[in-house]
Amino acid sequence: MAWNVKPEELLQYDYKVPSKNWMDVPPEFHPGNWCYPGKPEIVNYLNDATHGKFPHAHQWVPTDEDWKLPENWREIVKKAFSERLDKYRSFKVFMDICVRCGACADKCHFYIGGGDPKNMPVLRAELLRSIYRGEFTLAGKLLGKLAGARKLEEDVIKEWFLYFYQCTECRRCSLFCPYGIDTAEITMMAREILHELGLNINWILEPAANSNRTGNHMGIQPHAYYDMMQFMVDDIEDITGVKVNCPVNEKGHEVLFITPSGDIFADPGTYTYMGYLMLFHEIGLDYTWSTYASEGGNFGLFTSDSMMKKLNAKMYAEAKRLGVKYIIGGECGHMWRVINQYMDTMNGPSPLETPVSPITGTRFENAASTGMIHITEFTADLMKHNKLKLDPSRNDHLRVTFHDSCNPARAMGLLDEPRYVIKNVCNNFFEMPEDTIREKTFCCAGGSGLNTDEFMEMRMRGGLPRGNALRYVQEKHDVNMLATICAIDRATLPPLANYWAPGVDVTGVHELVANALVMDGEKKRETNLRGEDLPNVE
Repeated sequence: MAWNVKPEELLQYDYKVPSKNWMDVPPEFHPGNWCYPGKPEIVNYLNDATHGKFPHAHQWVPTDEDWKLPENWREIVKKAFSERLDKYRSFKVFMDICVRCGACADKCHFYIGGGDPKNMPVLRAELLRSIYRGEFTLAGKLLGKLAGARKLEEDVIKEWFLYFYQCTECRRCSLFCPYGIDTAEITMMAREILHELGLNINWILEPAANSNRTGNHMGIQPHAYYDMMQFMVDDIEDITGVKVNCPVNEKGHEVLFITPSGDIFADPGTYTYMGYLMLFHEIGLDYTWSTYASEGGNFGLFTSDSMMKKLNAKMYAEAKRLGVKYIIGGECGHMWRVINQYMDTMNGPSPLETPVSPITGTRFENAASTGMIHITEFTADLMKHNKLKLDPSRNDHLRVTFHDSCNPARAMGLLDEPRYVIKNVCNNFFEMPEDTIREKTFCCAGGSGLNTDEFMEMRMRGGLPRGNALRYVQEKHDVNMLATICAIDRATLPPLANYWAPGVDVTGVHELVANALVMDGEKKRETNLRGEDLPNVE
């Protein structure tokens, strides 16, 4: 069903103090605020692939009264909860130390854009803590509600499903928590417990299953992936007159390049993908692509620790098979959070070498334990050493701002390199308001596997803070292009921008680089990678 609520209608809400205790308010499911459940065949596939981590595949619908839970569902939940408290000390700490100070309360984009108190990070975590107190603490068992505990009923499970799939794990709330509680990890634990009951969403499980089977989220077979690359090579030749080199699955090169498969599949990501091809050809990089490790994104992060570990290991296994020294990673979001926050304890340290740029000689010590550098770090270094011939005037028709993608910004501190690259290839750059950028950036509201169309109401509600900031620079500086370094952002931000700031388009940073790049032997450029006329070309 098409979702067509106008912005002024969506803004009809308030932040009134609720008249009832939150425990007495049942979850309300309506079109636009929940995602479709996992298909049983997909759940079964993952269960087989992970030796039983996704049990109880079944048909169910969130709006039905009966969710067809296993008969012993209470025992399953208690056991899964207890196992995670024992396994993850951080999870136990996060259950105990919150003092409900409220510092995080107004930091979630879904609360800001919808006013539902259960989307305050502190209260969303209380959905889980209340059961923790009731089942695992003496005070909760003796005092019940007085100690903030409640009984484990089916409505609690429904509430978990609704609100833990209304969290994009962006960790903006954690930035403001004085105790350092990572509420994204609370969401991850809740989702893992729900898996034990066969409750999950298809938009997350199917990409994870595809990536396990074919090497990428889209389920693209190796020969089809290769053909799509050749189409891009032909397009680049049409625009520039240069036939770029495109090595695939070749052993013995220095570098393996891995980027999200979404960028080869759909615009505007395809233009970023073409940008990589052009850049690497121009500098003569000794590298290869892989049709087997053809995915940077890791939907295991939104699924389970075992799936996250497996998908991460797959990239490094392919790097080892091909015999490369290190990996350069493309413009992606959650790939970088997995690599920088979890890989060392799951699969690390990396068997690869510390990356050294073959063009500038720069040694990237920050990537010593991962053997993998971000493409904007690599490109910024090239620019710093004047290794690229650039004509930023080709982007003069663009007035650009930059959206810090949540995971590169907050999980790896990648803040300055993308801006440095953009400023070298664009003459018109403008920052959004201070409280909405860098570490404080607002989410696109479609991360952590929630960028699905049936969830559009929540995506637009959650997109309000980013949309407001975008509209501010649109009205003040005539901004017409939003740059970002995440493939999910390139998929989720176009509808968000069109809804809250119509007239602003979305691009990857390396699309801007490629348009400004002056290549050896190129013909006179008349259009950019999108086929649009370049400025000052008659």
